[in-house]
Amino acid sequence: MVFAAPGEALTRAEELLGADPSPLHASVAHQVIGIWQRDFGDTRRALAHLRRARDLAARAESAEREADVLATLGVALVHAGRTRAGLAAFERGVARGSGHTRARVLFRRAYVWWVLGRHGEALEDVRRAIPVLRQADDVIWTARALTLRATVHLALGSVERADADFTAAEALWDTTGQEHDKADAVESRGLAAFRSGDVPAALRLLDEAAERYAKLGTPTFMLTIRRCEVLMAAGLATEALAEADAAVAALDGIGGQSTRKAELLLVAARAARLAGEPQTALARAAVAVRLFAGQRRTWYETHARLVLIEARVATGPGSGRLVADAAAVAERLAAFGAPAAPEASLLAGRIALDLGWTADAERHLAVAARSRHGGPPLARMTGWAAQALRARAAGSARGVLEACRRGLDVLDDHRMTLGASELRARATAQGAELAALAQRASLVSGGPRRLLGWSERWRATVLSAPPTRPPADPVLLTAMTAFRELAARAEEARTDGGRPAPALEREQRRLEREIRSRTLHMRGEAPGDGDRFDVGRLLRRLGDEVRLVELAVLDGRVHVLLCGQGRVRRFEAGLLAEAEVEAEHVQAGLRRLAHPGAEARLPLVEAAGARLERLLLGPAAAHLGSGPVVVVPPGRLHRVPWALLPALRERVLSVSPSASSWLRARDTAPPPGGRQVLVRGPGLASGGAEVPELSDRYAGRRTPSEGGTGAPPPGARTGGGTAGPGATVVLEGGDARVPRVLRELDGAALAHIAAHGTFRADSPLFSSLRMADGPLIVHDFERLDRSPYRIILPCCDTARFASVGADELLGLVTALLPLGTAGVVACTAPVNDAAVVPLMLALHKGLDAGLSLAEALRDARAALPGDAVHQATGWAFSAFGAA
Repeated sequence: MVFAAPGEALTRAEELLGADPSPLHASVAHQVIGIWQRDFGDTRRALAHLRRARDLAARAESAEREADVLATLGVALVHAGRTRAGLAAFERGVARGSGHTRARVLFRRAYVWWVLGRHGEALEDVRRAIPVLRQADDVIWTARALTLRATVHLALGSVERADADFTAAEALWDTTGQEHDKADAVESRGLAAFRSGDVPAALRLLDEAAERYAKLGTPTFMLTIRRCEVLMAAGLATEALAEADAAVAALDGIGGQSTRKAELLLVAARAARLAGEPQTALARAAVAVRLFAGQRRTWYETHARLVLIEARVATGPGSGRLVADAAAVAERLAAFGAPAAPEASLLAGRIALDLGWTADAERHLAVAARSRHGGPPLARMTGWAAQALRARAAGSARGVLEACRRGLDVLDDHRMTLGASELRARATAQGAELAALAQRASLVSGGPRRLLGWSERWRATVLSAPPTRPPADPVLLTAMTAFRELAARAEEARTDGGRPAPALEREQRRLEREIRSRTLHMRGEAPGDGDRFDVGRLLRRLGDEVRLVELAVLDGRVHVLLCGQGRVRRFEAGLLAEAEVEAEHVQAGLRRLAHPGAEARLPLVEAAGARLERLLLGPAAAHLGSGPVVVVPPGRLHRVPWALLPALRERVLSVSPSASSWLRARDTAPPPGGRQVLVRGPGLASGGAEVPELSDRYAGRRTPSEGGTGAPPPGARTGGGTAGPGATVVLEGGDARVPRVLRELDGAALAHIAAHGTFRADSPLFSSLRMADGPLIVHDFERLDRSPYRIILPCCDTARFASVGADELLGLVTALLPLGTAGVVACTAPVNDAAVVPLMLALHKGLDAGLSLAEALRDARAALPGDAVHQATGWAFSAFGAA
């Protein structure tokens, strides 16, 4: 019962002790309390109760009872970090017990061997225990033993054997009422899914296990460790670090198991390293190494030493000592049969290469490269990275490119198993090194065309295929509706009283976590991206007039790849770090110019634009020709207002996350019928003043919203339905509610959405547009069958993005592009609301005349008054895509 219903078991054990039981029964009660304290409470109290249980069993002269308690005491001692005493307790337990009892003792010793990382001994003890438990028809303990054996197989990389044992154990659990063990079985299946490379299934199963544990009221430190491992594999290292640190604090708060604390610190160290916090990784790993060494857990200590060496490499220069340490760790891990051994060999080889020790590097890299032929995707990636470094050391550019291609193909396949766009974007970080190696090799040996091909190979890949549509999940839909209602109530409370509503905001954050969690569970539908970038096709589509400027960053310097007139030329520009600083200065200047009275800053902003041009375009600025220009910047330059650069100021200018996405947008056909949707959200400073004027302009094509006036055109449907082909729909006031807005946007030719935009740097897919009933978030847009062909977003910050992964952008605009939108006009900075109105009216005038978004925006800027506020407003808007 202590596992099936721990709270009830604890209460009944305490009641039994209060009733003056016999020594035998008192021994059972103290053992139950000891187990509860060991797993859910204070380890010191657990040891006291278990020693008392042992003494009472001896007084009762029950050898079987004493053996059973000694096994429980042995587990507690090991978890407390007293490994030698724990193993001694097991020796006495095995000697005292017989038959069925001894089999249970052997199972628990096998568990301890697993905790200690001594997997051979674990498999031997569980091999001896399972037949006896089966013969005794002990369903619960047989299922536990099968689960443990499966977990050991996973630690050794034997996924198929683990699956077989997990399946057998789960069939047994279905015949019992052991809810804790059932939750543990779900958790174990999540671990198996992770080891086989199925990240969405792993997240779903671990979340289900967490829900089951929560109903039992049991702590979940082991689950946290496993969840953090999956989060790191999914590119969510910062979240993993936060979860691991929080679990350490909670464990310390209850005086919990020392073994679990060491494991959590190891996970935190790995997460900190992946999150780019090497000093934090260094601190966590050093403590973990000390704890594991004291606990005699050599397997785990060796893994912690690997992270410690990685952190030292990240915080200082390499050395011969670090090469030797990494090589020693690799040998130990290989002896253990640990799947992490190739990572250590790769690390040793990489440090040796940096020191110029080519012979040593080749030896270590050759060992690491063996993993490229088998195992889960990230292990094969390690092998291909080692192979690429071997080829670079040998001076073979062809070998480097082949290894990089094969490695990125592996990651492509893995990435496309992920349904959520966020996970796809973050997963690309795993391929950053391979992409950089290939770009350097291309720069040396292949010329500008090859460099362009490799620049595109791992740029904005999240846009290469639509994200998996969120499932028709009633829980998810209910959570999104509740989130929207709470967000609207919280906004209303802030507006009315000027104070936040903490209870509403806490519930809103909880719903955000639930929505995001369920979205991350989605599996990808496409087996891979077969639409490879073709430089020749790009040049044919550009023709002689259009120029595409792709900015590639190699070793911190911007390289300009100028495409057009049938060729690709390369120019060197400035340093990326200097351009980023200048871009921030420009953003600050535009923010000031959004307010009257800052006219004196206009020359300063223009001068900053000229400096940005020198840093970003360099000599390429003189070779742009006179036609349209498409700029493809790296993710870290997404906030540059490109129209401010002197060479681009008077041009037809569009921006695209990649050349591939520009080609897809160019090939996207507009939907039949040409329905237009005008939306005006609440609380705009200008009142969305352009919307009534645009409504009047399109009056001949207008379909009324509910409560509106005018007759619908032929084919239009009213009463909440979607308007027919060729209609114009105006949604404002109470009609501008998210469900209605989404219905009308689906498949529209043009959408103009005047609504407050909120960018969420902490969670970019919760960036939103404010509607009458609350926020319209990126997750809502992902539910559309087809997003509008053209979208105009006239409010502040709608073109802000979060740069994640290797070179990916997450935000409102990038969410729309894979869903059928070919062109977006959006704003990269705060703007003056009143100045936006004439810009938008002029923009629509150009569209009515048959111009593209980029052409219409160029003409609209030219039509604005010449004062600083209007000029800054025009520069803040960009046209994205190719419509």
